[in-house]
Amino acid sequence: MKLHSYILFFCFGLFISFSNAQGEKETTKKTETTPTKVKGKVLNAKDNTILENVNILNLNQIKGTTTNKEGVFQITAKVNDTLYFSYLGFETINVRVTEDWLKFGDVTISMTEQGIALDEVTVTETSLTGFLEIDAKRAPIYATRRYKISGLPKGYEAGDSEPGAITNILESVFNPADFLYNTFGKKGKSMRKLRQVKEQDEIRTLLQSKYDRETLMNLLQLDKLDIDAILRNCQYSKTFIETANDLQILDAISECYEEYKILKSSKEKNKK
Repeated sequence: MKLHSYILFFCFGLFISFSNAQGEKETTKKTETTPTKVKGKVLNAKDNTILENVNILNLNQIKGTTTNKEGVFQITAKVNDTLYFSYLGFETINVRVTEDWLKFGDVTISMTEQGIALDEVTVTETSLTGFLEIDAKRAPIYATRRYKISGLPKGYEAGDSEPGAITNILESVFNPADFLYNTFGKKGKSMRKLRQVKEQDEIRTLLQSKYDRETLMNLLQLDKLDIDAILRNCQYSKTFIETANDLQILDAISECYEEYKILKSSKEKNKK
């Protein structure tokens, strides 16, 4: 009778242990696959001072947030998501969300200040006389124009520094689909993120103040050469490519991609 009781007790213990292990496994699996809120604090690596208004982007979920006055942030994420941290004057960093982060809560992120190297700047002299009518005529004019051709849904950038701009426009008029297919044909995954990015007010506000393309490159998983090539193929001028902020660049790529989707859909219908 005693032996029978021991066996029953042992089996019951095994059952409880197995149930707990299974429950923990299911909880872990759910945590890994379901987005949840992760918290953290961002500090200056040099002296551990709080960094306020650090921009944090989840590159997988396409969500954005900033740190508060205490340097604390909260953002939606799941295991293996990549968080992109950027702050003026500091090196940008990518941080992967781990199981331990989700289990144990807050983490501290340290950001390193950039070493600033100033590029040589060439200043061109413009002699002024003090007479408005004369000086107005002497002041250099940098023209960046965008042409709209009747019957076509998009405009075309051109400037004085774009000697081939008219040729590009004419090529697009006579063969309007080819340059779009060549541009977007192999970048579908990156382009599908465009709509998500544009719908996030926090991200749009951040991009409006950026000019280095770094945030945009991380969001779309494209390098700077790819971005420049897309804009050139979509007939944007060199001046626009070099001077537009990241939000303007995003909108320009998005506009061009929407045209590509229309042309692609039309082409597929014609095949049927």
